[in-house]
Amino acid sequence: MDNTNQRKALISSEIALFLRGLIIGKVLTLMVIGGLLWWLLRPNLASRTSINSSNQNFNSLSSTASTFQTVADVPTDSFNYGGSTAWASIRQLVDSQIQSDRPELQLRYVNPVNGSPGSSSGIRMLLDGKLDFAQSSRALTDEEQAIARERGFTLEQRQVGMDGIAVIVNPSLNVPGLTVEQLQQIYLGKITNWNQVGGPNLPITPLSQRPEDADTLIFPSNSDLKGQTFGSNVQYVYSTTEAVRQLSKTPGGVYYASARSVLPQCSVKALPLGSTSGQLISPYSEPMVSPEQCLRQRNQLNTQVIKNGSYPMIANLFVIIKQNKGREQQIGDAYAKLLLTDQGQRAIEQAGFVGVR
Repeated sequence: MDNTNQRKALISSEIALFLRGLIIGKVLTLMVIGGLLWWLLRPNLASRTSINSSNQNFNSLSSTASTFQTVADVPTDSFNYGGSTAWASIRQLVDSQIQSDRPELQLRYVNPVNGSPGSSSGIRMLLDGKLDFAQSSRALTDEEQAIARERGFTLEQRQVGMDGIAVIVNPSLNVPGLTVEQLQQIYLGKITNWNQVGGPNLPITPLSQRPEDADTLIFPSNSDLKGQTFGSNVQYVYSTTEAVRQLSKTPGGVYYASARSVLPQCSVKALPLGSTSGQLISPYSEPMVSPEQCLRQRNQLNTQVIKNGSYPMIANLFVIIKQNKGREQQIGDAYAKLLLTDQGQRAIEQAGFVGVR
């Protein structure tokens, strides 16, 4: 009987010892697993903390940036504006953002009744009281300033961006490029064949908007050629769209316009330009898109050569403001300030131009 009791006590002791070991083993296993999990999760936690910190810093930076919402004294009304066709992408992208963020401001683009839309016609409409402010891709002329003074006010030009002036031709034309002087001589009628500038024996057909409606100028007001008239061989077109269409079927044709407007076109090509024939600069952003790929991926402006000034023909983008102490001055001033905010400058660059801030 004693032996039986002893065996039972021994078995109980062994079971208790086994259970104790089993429990301790499980605890140790859980501790090891927990330690591993903590070690694995710790980098993610640190990363998440870093990300949260970065987001806080980004939000802090964003809160200090000027936006459309931070501009004061934006008038509440509907206003007419117009002008440069080069600004089309700004009107589509930037102005739509402005009106979304500032719904109290309504902007209505107005085409000219006579003549084609452009910087010149827009400034003329502003002078005539048909617009409240104008968009221009060229500087004001002395004549425009004189007309304003005669009518009892002045015009201010406030720069908000930059573009290039591209010279486009038929894709089949084989010519290395042009200097600014050669381009001007072509439009004065003094260079009339492409073989005079390193191209084939082919008559040049210069196309242009009429000077009174032009978007951009190749004889700027500070040039010795200021006031020169085009040669008799220049053919006038209503718009850049019409010029591109004509160039696609005119092997010897040439046209100049906003680089942002024409570089994405698949049916024409832009020539390199330079101050001298040894310093020709392409307006295209590299790598260039081949004609075969153009419909899927368009060429873009090389903004770097505009920023560093190496490209020889720059078109500055101006808001033209009527200084008359009235509602026109108020909206022109407010619109320029909206475009010069951090948000406005980013949007101008998204539209394919170069900001000025």
